[in-house]
Amino acid sequence: MGKSTLSIRELLDDSDYGLNLRLLAGESGLSNRVDSPRIQKPGLALAGYTEHLHPDRIQVLGNTEISYLSQIDEKLAENCVARFCSFPISCFVITKGLVPPAFFLRIVENSGIPTLNSPLQSSTFISLITKFLEERLLPTTHLHGVLMDILGVGVLLTGKSGIGKSECALDLVIRGHRLVADDMVFIKKRMPAALVGQADGAIQHLMEIRGLGIINIKDLYGVSSIREKKIIDIKLELVEWDPLHEYDRLGIEERKVEILGVEIPHLVIPVRPGRNLGSIIEVAARNFLLKGMGYHSARDFQERLMSRLEVRQLGNEVE
Repeated sequence: MGKSTLSIRELLDDSDYGLNLRLLAGESGLSNRVDSPRIQKPGLALAGYTEHLHPDRIQVLGNTEISYLSQIDEKLAENCVARFCSFPISCFVITKGLVPPAFFLRIVENSGIPTLNSPLQSSTFISLITKFLEERLLPTTHLHGVLMDILGVGVLLTGKSGIGKSECALDLVIRGHRLVADDMVFIKKRMPAALVGQADGAIQHLMEIRGLGIINIKDLYGVSSIREKKIIDIKLELVEWDPLHEYDRLGIEERKVEILGVEIPHLVIPVRPGRNLGSIIEVAARNFLLKGMGYHSARDFQERLMSRLEVRQLGNEVE
C-alpha cells in the first residue's frame, strides 16, 4: 500500500465537489503533488514567521491575508512573499474571488507555484477541499470478501474461495439486508479511525453464485437491497469446521484485527453442513449492536456464574 498523492492539475479539473477553481498563475507547477489531506491558512507566515509552515499542504489565502498584503508597504510585502515562496509550496488557493496584488502573481509565476482562485467563502471552500482530499488521499487497500449492511452494521465476510461467502450474502439479501460489495472490497481509511468499504465500479451490485453465474442484486431485489458504501464495523471470517480445533464457545474475550491501522472486532465462524450461516451472521450483527449499548451477554453470564460460585463457596465455609 503506497501513499496516495494527487497533482494540482487534478485539483483544478475537479467537477464533483464544486470547488470552482481557475488558474491565476504558476501553470508550470500544475504537476506539483499533494499528499496531505490537511490544508493550511498561512497567517503569520506571510509576515515572515515560517517556523510552523507546512509547504506540502495547500495554502488557502482569504480576505485577511490578501488585505494584509495590499495594505502594508509593497517592498516589505514582496520580501515576505518571496521568502514564503522560497519553500517548496505545493499550491496557493485564493478564496472569495479575490485578486491578489500584481507582485504576488509575478513571484508565484517565477517560482512555479500554481495559484488558483475560487469564488467560495474560505470556510465553505475549506470544508469542500478537506472532503475532496480525504476522499482522494487517505490510505486504501482491498480484500477478497463480501461487505454487507446488516441492521446498520457493516459486516465484512472473509474466507477462502468457495467457502460460501456469496451464498451467505445472498441469503442475507433475501432476509432484507443490503449488499455493498461482493468478491473484492475496496477499503479506505476515514479519519480519525473508520474504515469505509465499497465495490469496484465494474462489479458494483453484481454477485457470483456458483452454478448460477453472475447475478445483479439491484435488478433482482431493487434499490433497497444495495448500498454504495458502508463503514466496516466487524469482520467475520468463515473457516472450514475442524473437529480437532477448540472454537470459542463463550465469547468473553474479544479478538481484534487491524486493517489500515484501525482495529475492528474479528469473529471466526466455523462452517459445516447443517449450520444456518445467514442466521448466525445476523445474530452476530445484533450482538454487536447490543455490545455498543453496553450489554455483553457472555460477560454477564460469567459474572452470574462467578457470583453463584462465591455464594456456594461461602455456604460451604459456614457449614
